[in-house]
Amino acid sequence: MREFKNLAEMKALIGQEVAVSDWIKVDQQRINLFADATGDHQWIHIDAERSAKGPFGTTIAHGFLTLSMIPVLSANAMKWSDVKMGVNYGLNKVRFTSPVPVDSELRGRFKLVKIEDIANNGAQVTMEVVIERKGSDKPVCIAESISLRYS
Repeated sequence: MREFKNLAEMKALIGQEVAVSDWIKVDQQRINLFADATGDHQWIHIDAERSAKGPFGTTIAHGFLTLSMIPVLSANAMKWSDVKMGVNYGLNKVRFTSPVPVDSELRGRFKLVKIEDIANNGAQVTMEVVIERKGSDKPVCIAESISLRYS
C-alpha cells in the first residue's frame, strides 16, 4: 500500500507508475454475484459444464466485472491521508485485452496520467490502470480511470 500525504504530493509523479495492488481472486461466487447484479447470465460466465466445452475451457469473468474491480484494486494499492471523499467521474479508452478464467488472480498497476485542481478543495485524477492476471504476460484490461478527490 502506497500512502500519499496529499494530492499535491502526487503532482510530481505525473507520467509514473505510482502503485501496484495485491492480487485479488476472482472466484465463481464473485462472477455469479455480478451476473445477478447486472442480469448478465450468459453461459460463459455461469454454466461450468457448458463452459468446459466452450472457447475458454471454463467460465470467465464478465469484462465489466473486471472493470468494476478498479475501485477495490485502487483502495488496496493507494491511500491519501488528506482525502475525505472520492467519486468516480468516468473512464477513457477501455479495452478488455484477454479473458479472466474463473479463479484467476488479478492486480492493478496504476500510472498517474494527470491531476487537475477543481473546486471545493478537489482534484480530478486520471490514472492509467493495467489489470494483470497472475501467470499471464498479457493484461486483461487497460483503462483510463478518472476520479474526483476532495480534501
